[in-house]
Amino acid sequence: MALQVVNAGFGRTGTKSIKMALEELGFGPCHHMEEVFNNPSQLSYWEKAADGEKMDWDEVFKSYQSAVDWPSAHFWKELADFYPESKVLLSVRPAEQWWASYSETIKKLLEMRDEIPEDYPRTVSYMADKIVTELTFENATDDKEFVLSKFQQRIDDVKEAIPTDRLLIFQVTEGWAPLCGFLNVPIPEGDFPRSNAKVDFWDQFGPGV
Repeated sequence: MALQVVNAGFGRTGTKSIKMALEELGFGPCHHMEEVFNNPSQLSYWEKAADGEKMDWDEVFKSYQSAVDWPSAHFWKELADFYPESKVLLSVRPAEQWWASYSETIKKLLEMRDEIPEDYPRTVSYMADKIVTELTFENATDDKEFVLSKFQQRIDDVKEAIPTDRLLIFQVTEGWAPLCGFLNVPIPEGDFPRSNAKVDFWDQFGPGV
């Protein structure tokens, strides 16, 4: 199974809602960080990827048709090249809103990763910390302006690398229409999914996870 949709956007840009939407549209299962938390066989792949090892992406995504959120978003360019027929999403939101969400969820969780009581989710958080804190934000997550510059750089890099006919820059507030048009599928009758507000994040990924 080859990935049909690759999302290059950072976590906290509506990626959980997009996962749910893609699965409703028939592009599931969709890979997301929660898949690593829930599926121990996934962890070793991402530890190797974080260490810079050459990956067999077909093996990593053998059960998936789409991928959103970290850790896969860090490797968006490799995935877009490996799956040349895939569509590329770039999930975005206003920068200050994104910072407010990221700094109160992912950033905070990774800073307290040693306090996670269970071995497996704690180990997953170490992998996430390497990809997000170290590789993406160069261990400068307390420098808001630097982190926001990286947020903007991702947008610029994707727009430069991916042809416009293969790319959709998308905010979840836009709803079904642009996503369904981009993927050439009918618009569902129900509302666009909404999930993973801050309280949902801590219910799922907090130290008790």
